[in-house]
Amino acid sequence: MATIHFDPLAPDQREDPYPVYELARREQPVFHAPAYDLWVVTRYEDVLQVLKDHETFSSTGALKSSPEPYPPEVREVLAEGWPGMPFIIEIDPPLHDRIRGLVTKAFTPRRIAELEPRVAQIASDLIDGFEAEGRVDVIDRFAWPLPLRVLGELLGLPEEDLRRLHEWGTDWLLLQQPGPLERRVEHARGLVEMQRYFVRALEEREREPRDDLMGALLEKRGESEPPLTLPEVAGLPLDLMVAGHVTVTRAIGSALALVHRHHELGRHLLDPDTAPQAVEEILRLESPAQGLFRRTTREVRLGEATLPEGARVMVHFGSANRDECVFSAADRVDPGREELARHVAFGKGIHFCIGAPLARLELRTALPMLLERLPGLRAAAEPHVREDVFFARGFRSLVVEWDPPG
Repeated sequence: MATIHFDPLAPDQREDPYPVYELARREQPVFHAPAYDLWVVTRYEDVLQVLKDHETFSSTGALKSSPEPYPPEVREVLAEGWPGMPFIIEIDPPLHDRIRGLVTKAFTPRRIAELEPRVAQIASDLIDGFEAEGRVDVIDRFAWPLPLRVLGELLGLPEEDLRRLHEWGTDWLLLQQPGPLERRVEHARGLVEMQRYFVRALEEREREPRDDLMGALLEKRGESEPPLTLPEVAGLPLDLMVAGHVTVTRAIGSALALVHRHHELGRHLLDPDTAPQAVEEILRLESPAQGLFRRTTREVRLGEATLPEGARVMVHFGSANRDECVFSAADRVDPGREELARHVAFGKGIHFCIGAPLARLELRTALPMLLERLPGLRAAAEPHVREDVFFARGFRSLVVEWDPPG
C-alpha cells in the first residue's frame, strides 16, 4: 500500500495537488494523515456517502483543519465576542434547519435574479478602472472586489467597509489552521470584530428597518420555532459574506489560469450557448473549496477503512471531481462532458452551498466580460502567488497582461 504524503500547505501541493489525490484514489482512497489527525476521503462515491449522511458525519468544525483546540490566548480573545455564534456551514440539525429555513425565505431566486444588472455594472466599473493599464493583479483589482461589492449591496453594507470585511473574513479562515500563536491571536481579534460588526448592523435594522437581505432576515427570524436570537441571525450574513466572496474570487483566478493554458476554454466562455457549461467545468477542475471537514458520531465503515467514533474527516471535493470512475478523462478540459452536472464543487446534501446560484451568475457575467474587454489577455512573466488556506484552491496574486486600447 502506497504512503500518501498529504500536506495542502506544502508549496508543491499548493501548486499541484492532483497527483497526490490520483495516487490516493488508486491505492488508498480513505487514508489517515497523521500530521493533521485527518481521515481524507478521495473517491466520489465515498464523498457522497459522507455528504449525505449528516447524522454519522457531523459538520461541527467544518472549517477547522488544525487538530488541536484553540490555545488559551486565542480562546480569551474569542470570549470577547460570541464563541457560540453558529455558522451554518458547521452546524447540524435541528439548529441548521432553523437557520437554513431563514435564509431560504429571505435569499430568494427573485432577489438573486434582480442582481444580474448590478453584477454586470459592477464588473464593468471595475474593468474601467484598469482597462487602459495593460497589466494588473486581477485578484486584487477584480476577483475579490466584484463578489464583495455584490454581497455588500445585497446585505446593505457601506462600500467603505468592504476591504475591512475582506480582511476579517481571511482572519476567520486562517484561524482554523495551524500557525504561530501571535498570528492566531490576531486572526481571533479579526473574527470578533466581524461578529460585532454584523450584530451592530442587525441592531441598526431593528431600530430602523431596511429593504436589504439583513432586513429580510430580521423580518423572518420570528417565524422560526423558537425564534432565533440576534447572534444566531448574525452568523448567517457573516458566513454568506465570507464564503460568498472567496468562492467566486478563487474561481475567477482559477478560470483565467486555465484559459491561459487551454485557449479553447476561453472560446467556450465567450459563446453564450456554452458559457454556463464552461463555468461548471472550471468549478469541477479547480474546486474553490477543495474540501471541508466532518467528525464521526459513531464507528463507521467507509470504503475499505473503518473510522472510529470521533474521527476527524476531510471530505475532498477536489479529488472527487477528478475521479475517473465518474468523469471520463477527468484531467481534460471538456465543457461538453455529459457527466458535468455531477460535480460536487458546491457540496451535496443539507449543506449544499446556499450562494451557488449567485456565484454562478457572477462567474457567467464576469468571465466573458474580462475576455471581451481585455484583448490578448495572458499571464504576466512574474510568478503568481497561491492562497495559503488549507482547504482552499485559489490565488492571492495573479498578474495578467493584455493589449490596451489605442
